[in-house]
Amino acid sequence: MSLSAKNITKKYGTQKALDSVSFEIKTGEIVGFLGPNGAGKSTMMKIITGYISQNSGDVVVNGINTKDNIKSIKKQIGYLPEHNPLYLDMYVKEYLNFISKTYQIKGNLNKKLDDILNLTGLSIEKHKKIGSLSKGYRQRTGLAAALIHNPEVLILDEPTTGLDPNQIVEIRDLISTIGKEKTVMLSTHIMQEVEAICNRVIIIDKGKIIANNSVSKIQELSLQTKNAVVVEFANNVEVNLLKTITGIENIVEIDKRNFILETSKNDDIRAQIFNFSVKNNLTLLSLYKKEKSMEDVFRELTK
Repeated sequence: MSLSAKNITKKYGTQKALDSVSFEIKTGEIVGFLGPNGAGKSTMMKIITGYISQNSGDVVVNGINTKDNIKSIKKQIGYLPEHNPLYLDMYVKEYLNFISKTYQIKGNLNKKLDDILNLTGLSIEKHKKIGSLSKGYRQRTGLAAALIHNPEVLILDEPTTGLDPNQIVEIRDLISTIGKEKTVMLSTHIMQEVEAICNRVIIIDKGKIIANNSVSKIQELSLQTKNAVVVEFANNVEVNLLKTITGIENIVEIDKRNFILETSKNDDIRAQIFNFSVKNNLTLLSLYKKEKSMEDVFRELTK
Protein backbone atom coordinates (compact mmCIF):
# COMPACT_ATOMS: atom_id res chain seq x y z
CA MET A 1 0.00 0.00 0.00
CA SER A 2 1.44 3.40 -1.01
CA LEU A 3 -1.24 5.86 0.07
CA SER A 4 -4.01 5.69 2.64
CA ALA A 5 -6.36 8.23 4.17
CA LYS A 6 -8.11 7.32 7.42
CA ASN A 7 -11.11 9.29 8.70
CA ILE A 8 -9.92 12.63 7.31
CA THR A 9 -12.05 15.55 8.44
CA LYS A 10 -11.43 19.17 7.43
CA LYS A 11 -13.53 22.11 8.61
CA TYR A 12 -13.67 25.70 7.42
CA GLY A 13 -15.48 27.39 10.26
CA THR A 14 -18.60 25.33 10.87
CA GLN A 15 -18.60 23.82 7.37
CA LYS A 16 -17.10 20.38 6.82
CA ALA A 17 -15.17 20.26 3.55
CA LEU A 18 -14.26 16.63 4.29
CA ASP A 19 -16.22 14.35 6.60
CA SER A 20 -14.39 11.19 7.80
CA VAL A 21 -12.95 10.36 4.37
CA SER A 22 -11.07 7.04 4.11
CA PHE A 23 -9.51 5.22 1.14
CA GLU A 24 -6.39 3.33 0.04
CA ILE A 25 -4.43 3.41 -3.23
CA LYS A 26 -1.80 0.80 -4.08
CA THR A 27 1.28 0.95 -6.27
CA GLY A 28 0.42 0.50 -9.95
CA GLU A 29 -3.10 1.89 -9.57
CA ILE A 30 -4.44 4.95 -11.38
CA VAL A 31 -7.42 6.08 -9.33
CA GLY A 32 -9.87 8.72 -10.51
CA PHE A 33 -10.95 11.08 -7.74
CA LEU A 34 -14.26 12.57 -8.87
CA GLY A 35 -16.86 14.91 -7.50
CA PRO A 36 -18.86 18.08 -8.25
CA ASN A 37 -17.28 21.49 -7.70
CA GLY A 38 -16.92 22.08 -3.97
CA ALA A 39 -17.12 18.37 -3.12
CA GLY A 40 -13.72 18.38 -1.37
CA LYS A 41 -11.40 16.97 -4.06
CA SER A 42 -8.75 19.70 -4.05
CA THR A 43 -8.91 19.94 -0.26
CA MET A 44 -8.11 16.23 0.03
CA MET A 45 -5.21 16.55 -2.42
CA LYS A 46 -3.78 19.52 -0.57
CA ILE A 47 -3.91 17.57 2.69
CA ILE A 48 -2.11 14.59 1.15
CA THR A 49 0.63 16.84 -0.26
CA GLY A 50 1.04 18.80 2.97
CA TYR A 51 -0.17 22.19 1.71
CA ILE A 52 -2.86 22.28 4.39
CA SER A 53 -3.55 20.16 7.48
CA GLN A 54 -6.64 18.20 8.47
CA ASN A 55 -8.61 18.72 11.67
CA SER A 56 -8.58 14.99 12.37
CA GLY A 57 -7.61 11.71 10.77
CA ASP A 58 -4.37 10.39 9.30
CA VAL A 59 -2.69 10.30 5.88
CA VAL A 60 -0.02 7.62 5.53
CA VAL A 61 2.36 7.51 2.55
CA ASN A 62 4.58 4.42 2.30
CA GLY A 63 4.16 3.77 5.99
CA ILE A 64 4.94 7.34 7.11
CA ASN A 65 2.26 9.48 8.74
CA THR A 66 2.14 13.05 7.39
CA LYS A 67 1.85 14.29 10.98
CA ASP A 68 5.22 12.72 11.80
CA ASN A 69 7.40 13.73 8.86
CA ILE A 70 5.75 15.81 6.15
CA LYS A 71 9.11 16.88 4.71
CA SER A 72 10.08 13.28 4.02
CA ILE A 73 6.69 12.57 2.49
CA LYS A 74 6.90 15.57 0.14
CA LYS A 75 10.03 13.99 -1.35
CA GLN A 76 7.96 10.92 -2.22
CA ILE A 77 5.07 12.81 -3.81
CA GLY A 78 4.82 14.54 -7.18
CA TYR A 79 2.03 17.13 -7.34
CA LEU A 80 0.51 18.88 -10.34
CA PRO A 81 -2.07 21.42 -9.08
CA GLU A 82 -5.08 22.45 -11.17
CA HIS A 83 -3.57 25.88 -11.81
CA ASN A 84 -0.11 24.83 -12.94
CA PRO A 85 2.35 27.30 -11.31
CA LEU A 86 5.33 27.93 -13.60
CA TYR A 87 8.04 30.59 -13.94
CA LEU A 88 7.16 31.86 -17.40
CA ASP A 89 10.43 33.75 -17.91
CA MET A 90 12.54 30.63 -17.41
CA TYR A 91 13.53 28.18 -20.15
CA VAL A 92 12.09 24.67 -19.88
CA LYS A 93 15.34 22.87 -19.05
CA GLU A 94 16.44 25.73 -16.81
CA TYR A 95 13.18 25.47 -14.85
CA LEU A 96 13.45 21.71 -14.43
CA ASN A 97 17.06 22.11 -13.32
CA PHE A 98 15.91 24.64 -10.72
CA ILE A 99 13.18 22.27 -9.46
CA SER A 100 15.62 19.35 -9.28
CA LYS A 101 17.94 21.40 -7.07
CA THR A 102 15.12 22.15 -4.64
CA TYR A 103 14.77 18.38 -4.20
CA GLN A 104 18.57 18.09 -3.80
CA ILE A 105 18.72 15.37 -6.45
CA LYS A 106 22.06 13.60 -6.52
CA GLY A 107 23.89 11.76 -9.29
CA ASN A 108 24.13 12.64 -12.98
CA LEU A 109 21.66 15.53 -13.08
CA ASN A 110 22.03 16.20 -16.82
CA LYS A 111 21.10 12.61 -17.63
CA LYS A 112 18.10 12.74 -15.31
CA LEU A 113 16.95 15.97 -16.92
CA ASP A 114 17.32 14.49 -20.41
CA ASP A 115 15.43 11.37 -19.32
CA ILE A 116 12.48 13.35 -17.97
CA LEU A 117 12.45 15.61 -21.04
CA ASN A 118 12.26 12.53 -23.27
CA LEU A 119 9.59 10.89 -21.12
CA THR A 120 7.33 13.94 -21.22
CA GLY A 121 8.03 14.80 -24.88
CA LEU A 122 9.69 18.11 -24.01
CA SER A 123 13.09 17.55 -25.63
CA ILE A 124 12.24 19.65 -28.69
CA GLU A 125 11.00 22.49 -26.46
CA LYS A 126 13.72 22.46 -23.79
CA HIS A 127 15.41 25.65 -25.02
CA LYS A 128 12.18 27.66 -25.22
CA LYS A 129 10.85 30.00 -22.57
CA ILE A 130 7.89 28.53 -20.72
CA GLY A 131 5.87 31.65 -21.46
CA SER A 132 6.08 30.92 -25.20
CA LEU A 133 4.81 27.34 -24.89
CA SER A 134 1.33 26.13 -25.80
CA LYS A 135 -1.04 25.08 -23.02
CA GLY A 136 -0.26 21.43 -23.75
CA TYR A 137 3.50 21.87 -23.41
CA ARG A 138 3.04 23.92 -20.24
CA GLN A 139 1.09 21.00 -18.76
CA ARG A 140 3.91 18.68 -19.83
CA THR A 141 6.39 20.99 -18.10
CA GLY A 142 4.35 20.91 -14.89
CA LEU A 143 4.14 17.14 -15.12
CA ALA A 144 7.91 16.90 -15.70
CA ALA A 145 8.46 19.05 -12.59
CA ALA A 146 6.22 16.71 -10.61
CA LEU A 147 8.22 13.70 -11.83
CA ILE A 148 11.79 15.03 -11.76
CA HIS A 149 12.55 13.57 -8.31
CA ASN A 150 11.08 10.17 -9.28
CA PRO A 151 8.27 10.17 -6.68
CA GLU A 152 6.42 6.99 -5.78
CA VAL A 153 3.07 8.81 -5.52
CA LEU A 154 1.69 11.19 -8.15
CA ILE A 155 -1.20 13.59 -7.39
CA LEU A 156 -2.74 15.21 -10.49
CA ASP A 157 -5.48 17.83 -10.17
CA GLU A 158 -7.28 18.38 -13.50
CA PRO A 159 -4.16 17.63 -15.62
CA THR A 160 -5.89 18.03 -19.01
CA THR A 161 -7.96 21.16 -18.35
CA GLY A 162 -7.92 23.51 -21.34
CA LEU A 163 -6.11 21.13 -23.69
CA ASP A 164 -7.21 20.34 -27.23
CA PRO A 165 -8.29 16.75 -28.10
CA ASN A 166 -4.86 15.75 -29.44
CA GLN A 167 -3.08 17.12 -26.37
CA ILE A 168 -5.55 15.35 -24.06
CA VAL A 169 -4.80 11.99 -25.69
CA GLU A 170 -1.05 12.60 -25.42
CA ILE A 171 -1.23 13.49 -21.70
CA ARG A 172 -3.50 10.51 -21.03
CA ASP A 173 -1.02 8.17 -22.71
CA LEU A 174 1.78 9.66 -20.65
CA ILE A 175 -0.14 9.21 -17.38
CA SER A 176 -0.97 5.60 -18.34
CA THR A 177 2.71 4.87 -18.93
CA ILE A 178 3.79 6.47 -15.66
CA GLY A 179 0.99 4.79 -13.71
CA LYS A 180 2.34 1.29 -14.34
CA GLU A 181 5.05 1.82 -11.73
CA LYS A 182 3.62 4.52 -9.48
CA THR A 183 0.60 5.31 -7.36
CA VAL A 184 -1.50 7.87 -9.26
CA MET A 185 -4.43 9.86 -7.89
CA LEU A 186 -6.16 11.80 -10.66
CA SER A 187 -8.86 14.45 -10.28
CA THR A 188 -10.87 15.29 -13.39
CA HIS A 189 -14.29 16.35 -14.65
CA ILE A 190 -13.79 14.55 -17.97
CA MET A 191 -15.60 11.23 -17.65
CA GLN A 192 -14.06 9.82 -20.85
CA GLU A 193 -10.68 10.34 -19.22
CA VAL A 194 -11.71 8.19 -16.28
CA GLU A 195 -12.96 5.40 -18.53
CA ALA A 196 -9.78 5.58 -20.63
CA ILE A 197 -7.04 5.42 -17.98
CA CYS A 198 -8.35 4.74 -14.46
CA ASN A 199 -8.31 1.32 -12.77
CA ARG A 200 -10.64 2.50 -10.03
CA VAL A 201 -12.88 5.43 -9.19
CA ILE A 202 -13.54 7.24 -5.92
CA ILE A 203 -16.53 9.59 -6.03
CA ILE A 204 -16.88 12.23 -3.33
CA ASP A 205 -19.89 14.49 -2.75
CA LYS A 206 -20.44 17.03 -0.01
CA GLY A 207 -17.25 15.90 1.71
CA LYS A 208 -18.17 12.20 1.86
CA ILE A 209 -17.16 9.25 -0.30
CA ILE A 210 -20.25 7.83 -2.01
CA ALA A 211 -18.56 5.28 -4.31
CA ASN A 212 -15.22 3.47 -4.39
CA ASN A 213 -14.83 0.69 -6.95
CA SER A 214 -13.67 -0.21 -10.46
CA VAL A 215 -15.23 1.70 -13.35
CA SER A 216 -17.23 -1.36 -14.46
CA LYS A 217 -18.49 -2.12 -10.94
CA ILE A 218 -19.60 1.45 -10.34
CA GLN A 219 -21.49 1.37 -13.62
CA GLU A 220 -23.15 -1.91 -12.60
CA LEU A 221 -23.97 -0.78 -9.06
CA SER A 222 -25.23 2.66 -10.07
CA LEU A 223 -28.39 3.88 -8.38
CA GLN A 224 -29.78 4.37 -11.86
CA THR A 225 -32.73 1.99 -12.21
CA LYS A 226 -33.67 2.40 -15.87
CA ASN A 227 -32.30 0.15 -18.57
CA ALA A 228 -32.42 1.32 -22.15
CA VAL A 229 -32.40 -0.32 -25.55
CA VAL A 230 -31.55 1.61 -28.72
CA VAL A 231 -33.51 0.45 -31.76
CA GLU A 232 -33.53 1.44 -35.43
CA PHE A 233 -36.24 0.35 -37.89
CA ALA A 234 -36.08 0.37 -41.68
CA ASN A 235 -39.36 2.32 -41.90
CA ASN A 236 -41.26 4.84 -39.83
CA VAL A 237 -42.93 3.50 -36.68
CA GLU A 238 -45.60 5.21 -34.57
CA VAL A 239 -44.80 5.70 -30.88
CA ASN A 240 -48.22 4.41 -29.85
CA LEU A 241 -47.43 1.09 -31.52
CA LEU A 242 -44.16 0.80 -29.57
CA LYS A 243 -46.05 1.37 -26.33
CA THR A 244 -47.69 -2.03 -26.78
CA ILE A 245 -44.37 -3.75 -25.96
CA THR A 246 -44.60 -5.19 -22.44
CA GLY A 247 -42.25 -3.56 -19.93
CA ILE A 248 -41.62 -0.29 -21.73
CA GLU A 249 -41.76 2.61 -19.28
CA ASN A 250 -40.60 5.46 -21.47
CA ILE A 251 -39.87 6.06 -25.15
CA VAL A 252 -37.41 8.65 -26.42
CA GLU A 253 -38.10 9.38 -30.09
CA ILE A 254 -34.91 10.38 -31.90
CA ASP A 255 -36.76 10.37 -35.22
CA LYS A 256 -39.51 8.24 -36.77
CA ARG A 257 -37.16 5.29 -37.24
CA ASN A 258 -34.80 5.58 -34.24
CA PHE A 259 -35.88 5.22 -30.61
CA ILE A 260 -34.54 4.67 -27.10
CA LEU A 261 -36.83 2.32 -25.19
CA GLU A 262 -36.52 2.51 -21.40
CA THR A 263 -37.70 0.07 -18.76
CA SER A 264 -37.61 0.34 -14.98
CA LYS A 265 -36.89 -3.38 -14.63
CA ASN A 266 -33.56 -5.17 -15.00
CA ASP A 267 -35.03 -7.51 -17.62
CA ASP A 268 -33.43 -7.71 -21.06
CA ILE A 269 -36.32 -6.83 -23.39
CA ARG A 270 -34.48 -7.22 -26.70
CA ALA A 271 -36.22 -10.53 -27.42
CA GLN A 272 -39.60 -8.88 -26.85
CA ILE A 273 -38.69 -6.08 -29.24
CA PHE A 274 -37.59 -8.60 -31.86
CA ASN A 275 -40.84 -10.56 -31.54
CA PHE A 276 -42.80 -7.29 -31.71
CA SER A 277 -41.05 -6.45 -34.98
CA VAL A 278 -41.82 -9.85 -36.50
CA LYS A 279 -45.46 -9.65 -35.41
CA ASN A 280 -45.88 -6.21 -36.99
CA ASN A 281 -43.84 -6.93 -40.15
CA LEU A 282 -41.18 -4.38 -39.20
CA THR A 283 -37.58 -4.66 -40.31
CA LEU A 284 -35.00 -4.10 -37.55
CA LEU A 285 -31.74 -2.50 -38.68
CA SER A 286 -30.12 -2.40 -35.22
CA LEU A 287 -30.95 -3.38 -31.65
CA TYR A 288 -28.60 -3.01 -28.70
CA LYS A 289 -28.55 -2.20 -24.99
CA LYS A 290 -27.49 1.35 -24.16
CA GLU A 291 -24.55 1.09 -21.78
CA LYS A 292 -24.37 3.46 -18.85
CA SER A 293 -21.47 5.87 -19.25
CA MET A 294 -19.46 7.23 -16.33
CA GLU A 295 -21.18 10.54 -16.97
CA ASP A 296 -24.59 8.87 -16.47
CA VAL A 297 -23.39 7.24 -13.25
CA PHE A 298 -21.73 10.42 -11.95
CA ARG A 299 -24.88 12.47 -12.48
CA GLU A 300 -27.04 9.81 -10.85
CA LEU A 301 -24.85 9.49 -7.78
CA THR A 302 -24.26 13.21 -7.20
CA LYS A 303 -27.58 14.76 -8.27
